[in-house]
Amino acid sequence: MAEVVKMPKMSDTMTEGVLAKWHKKVGDKVKSGDVLAEIETDKATMDFESYQDGTLLYIGIQEGAAAPVDAVIAILGKEGEDYKSLLDQAGSGAAAKPAEEAAPVADKAPAATPAPAAPKVDLSSIPATVIRMPLLSDTMTEGTIEKWNFKVGDKVKADDSLADVATDKATMEVVGYEAGTLLYIGVKEGEAAKVNDIIAIVGKEGTDITPLLQDGGSAPAAEAAPAAEAKAGETAPAAATEASATDDDSRVKASPLARKIAKDKGINLNDVKGSAEGGRIIKKDVEEYTPSAKPAAAPATEAAPAAASAPAAKAPIVLPTFTGEEKFSERPVTQMRKAISRRLSESLFTAPHFYVTMTIDMDQAIAARTRMNEIAPVKISFNDFVVKACAVALRQHPAINSSFLGDKIRTNEHVHIGVAVAVDEGLLVPVIKFADGKSLSHISVEVKDFAGKAKSKKLQPNEMEGSTFTISNLGMFGVDEFTAIINTPNACILAVSGIQAVPVVKNGAVVPGNLMKVTLSADHRVVDGATAAAFLQTLKQLLEEPVRLLI
Repeated sequence: MAEVVKMPKMSDTMTEGVLAKWHKKVGDKVKSGDVLAEIETDKATMDFESYQDGTLLYIGIQEGAAAPVDAVIAILGKEGEDYKSLLDQAGSGAAAKPAEEAAPVADKAPAATPAPAAPKVDLSSIPATVIRMPLLSDTMTEGTIEKWNFKVGDKVKADDSLADVATDKATMEVVGYEAGTLLYIGVKEGEAAKVNDIIAIVGKEGTDITPLLQDGGSAPAAEAAPAAEAKAGETAPAAATEASATDDDSRVKASPLARKIAKDKGINLNDVKGSAEGGRIIKKDVEEYTPSAKPAAAPATEAAPAAASAPAAKAPIVLPTFTGEEKFSERPVTQMRKAISRRLSESLFTAPHFYVTMTIDMDQAIAARTRMNEIAPVKISFNDFVVKACAVALRQHPAINSSFLGDKIRTNEHVHIGVAVAVDEGLLVPVIKFADGKSLSHISVEVKDFAGKAKSKKLQPNEMEGSTFTISNLGMFGVDEFTAIINTPNACILAVSGIQAVPVVKNGAVVPGNLMKVTLSADHRVVDGATAAAFLQTLKQLLEEPVRLLI
């Protein structure tokens, strides 16, 4: 009889897994103990073995896809056996049925009698233009009208600043680019409007603007503009003549800042090409604009006699233009990174962290390590010293070796020390169990073995569970000092920095020294400042006199 294969729970914190790779395909024979697939959990990528014999009839999750714990990922049974009833029982067919039932409804939809369409008004014939909330920054989604510079009924020019708008980055001017009468204001001072919402309408005095508002102002500005311009031509022929002159740039679309910079530099905006939406000129366009040689020749010739009698002006500094290309890459968040994000966020924002730092003289530890490595069966590292010293110190300060469990505090009588190991995908924390009873050589062998397994993704869940205290060591990177986030449910984590060769004062004289800083992050719900300081004091004594570790 066919059997369902579900996503297994391969660690205590796992909620979903990713099918990294299938080792079998539909139709293959499978024996008990065969590796069906590789599953990426929140801690490692692990082999998933079959517990039954049969033929692989169905695969429910494709490679690279995620599935929650207990979701159907495969079905095993006899070759040719009908397995659809198992999928129905598992609820996998629930989504298909409503879709099929919905189809007839969808078929009926086109048969519905459409409502009679309202007669369309030719918006291009209305002598008015809609002014919308402009996009004034790349991250802007809405703007707040801080001040209207005109009121309904006022005459406005094409380059008038209609209003001051506060964006997510600055307060900027909104220019209407249309001449006429301000017929409508859609947003009051202090109120916000989304980008492209109607904020005003400018046009011929007395124009009925109701169709523009009902239509959302969708009439193209280019179509409404000729009517407004025609009226402007009737009432102000002199102004029209001015606008047609090549040296008048008042009707060119440009930001207020770009217009100001152009005016200061004496640049005619008619000669500048805009790079923003709709050809609008912005600050960058004006700053990068280089005048052509021909227009500059005449003024230079005329100014020649004056230049002969006056001292030469210092040439302005022209910076070269550099144009870069914005690039980025994206990758999906792995299960391990999701777990790190979730657990560390919960820890930092739930447990009230406080930090205590102490400096330790490592001269004696350096000398002891050198002597030990001459006779030890394995090479002992400074991290091994720290693990052993922490284990001994935790025996003397059981409050540090505790956990906050909501309505109670658990004080652990055993010492299991988690050692953070960096891997490509993130961070793993294998656990040295009963570390206080193990020798430095024993600890060294276990740490090296766990580090190798972590990098080759061979760590088992039981090797990463049950820590009562955690150590995070960045000393090998030359870090001077840092703080770490508590690895819950532990109450504390120790951040270990590098050993620094610095001058120190001993017996009244300045001599070379080797100092190492350690910072204890503690959960204030369990540990108080004095308790944390006392623990670090004991740790300092153990590392400064390593012979204490052997007693």
